[in-house]
Amino acid sequence: MKRAILLYNIQAGKGRAEKKLDKIVSIFREHDYEIQPLQIDFSVNPFDNISDVDLVVVAGGDGTLNYVVNRMKERGLDHTLGVLPAGTANDFAGALGMSRNVYKAARQIATGGVENIDCGVVEPMHGKGEKLYFVNIFSFGIFTTTSQHTSDEMKHKFGRLAYGIAGMHDLKNMHGIPLTITTDTESFYYPTLMALVFNGETAGRVRLARKSSLRDGVFDCLFLRKRNAFFSAMNMLLYLIGIKPRAVKFLRTKSLTLVTPTDEDTDVDGQNGGHFPLRVTCLAGELKIVCPKQR
Repeated sequence: MKRAILLYNIQAGKGRAEKKLDKIVSIFREHDYEIQPLQIDFSVNPFDNISDVDLVVVAGGDGTLNYVVNRMKERGLDHTLGVLPAGTANDFAGALGMSRNVYKAARQIATGGVENIDCGVVEPMHGKGEKLYFVNIFSFGIFTTTSQHTSDEMKHKFGRLAYGIAGMHDLKNMHGIPLTITTDTESFYYPTLMALVFNGETAGRVRLARKSSLRDGVFDCLFLRKRNAFFSAMNMLLYLIGIKPRAVKFLRTKSLTLVTPTDEDTDVDGQNGGHFPLRVTCLAGELKIVCPKQR
């Protein structure tokens, strides 16, 4: 039998994974997996207790997967991962083609095929701080750190709507960021209200990076130019309905450096993303992920 570990987050998605744990385990056992459930303790590295396994299944949201990937990289490991969407938004799982139904997703993993999937990494340019890996999105500016400030209680009560409620508080702190951006081909100054660097395709299940792929080795990046509150909101709305306003800068690049003199919060998959100046790089095919045979 193939050996697997099921790492599950009891806080994610109203405890969805824990409530359905027995059935999830039975599905993997039906497909010849010897699987051990292990609740994630965020105060320790789960890979200290994991050695020779064929598959690590992660049950939680994007933040849970982010935690597992970073702890795996800390140990220099390269396990094959399966992603069970048991969080609030589950953007990365959606980009992989995983069903939102955890039982169907478990079967997709048990019968799927391993693919090489891109991963992003954020590094401080002056050597102060650690590398931070991300699977879905690196971001900063208005609304982008909302998930960090959204409590588990709010998520459990309101679901994805909790992010919108928490985001309303960000409006009073709206400000521009004087930003110098250097990509693979150019360098320019851009006063930025919001920046999104996509490895995945969606943020909060909203498809903002319409041509993004987890398998193309590049990021899809959006930068919203700072204008007044009304015009900034209108520009973002126009982009959402398919119109490209001049105040939204779009680019594709494998790497970029971001420099600003201000102290800004950043975000990687709902977690703190480090401090400027930063280098962000797409690592092509860095992760081994089990994907559905049919997407």
